[in-house]
Amino acid sequence: MEEAKKIKIQPPQWGLILATVVVVFLVLFLAVLTWNEIKKHDYIGRTDQQVYTITISGEGKVTAIPDVAQISLGIQTEKKQVADAQKENTEKMNNLIKELKGMDIEAKDIKTSNYNIYPRYDWSSNRQTLIGYQVTQTVLVKIRDLEKVGLVIETAGRIGVNQISSLSFTIDEPEKLRQEAREKALSNAREKAEALAKVAEVKLGKLVSFNESGGSVDYPVYREYAKVMEDSSAAGVAPEIEVGSQDVTINVTVTYEVL
Repeated sequence: MEEAKKIKIQPPQWGLILATVVVVFLVLFLAVLTWNEIKKHDYIGRTDQQVYTITISGEGKVTAIPDVAQISLGIQTEKKQVADAQKENTEKMNNLIKELKGMDIEAKDIKTSNYNIYPRYDWSSNRQTLIGYQVTQTVLVKIRDLEKVGLVIETAGRIGVNQISSLSFTIDEPEKLRQEAREKALSNAREKAEALAKVAEVKLGKLVSFNESGGSVDYPVYREYAKVMEDSSAAGVAPEIEVGSQDVTINVTVTYEVL
């Protein structure tokens, strides 16, 4: 028999393997360095620790028609005896509330805001003399049907209400209008920031801060309130009330990152 051939197993070439690993690592390392250098060019004049920003303000305004009126109605009565003053005042006020509810104004929209009893004195010959008592009760009325505002004033005058004040119009649920104004304000601020960035030859990044102020309602100008009071004193005459409009305004200050 021929002598069996001997098979020689070559040992692993560890040097070649190590060299290959080192080359791959160096390629990856150089790729990462190159990517970082490219990213640095996106940030004008900053190091990794620097963040440049643009801060700018914007305003949003929404105009709406008020849907609720509020008015203060008061009755003041003077009598020699406090019980008599209370009795007459209470009868008139109860009659007023009954009339208001008859106009479909709900009890929750009629709130007693004031009730006072004061003694009245006469000062003569340096002496203080009690001459009677003054009773005052005031209710704050919310009117949701604006067509009834004039009728409420006319009815109050007919019943004997002698204190009518604080007529105002408002929006019952203004949050939707505030949100609309807020969106307009943010859009306005974004437009300003983009225009500024274009002039400065930079790009806007993410929004990094936001601050809101305002949310105020600018009340409309009504016709002379003295004329309303004058008209309400004439029995059977309902004064014409102009509702007007209201502006809901939101101001924002925003900060954008500069790239």
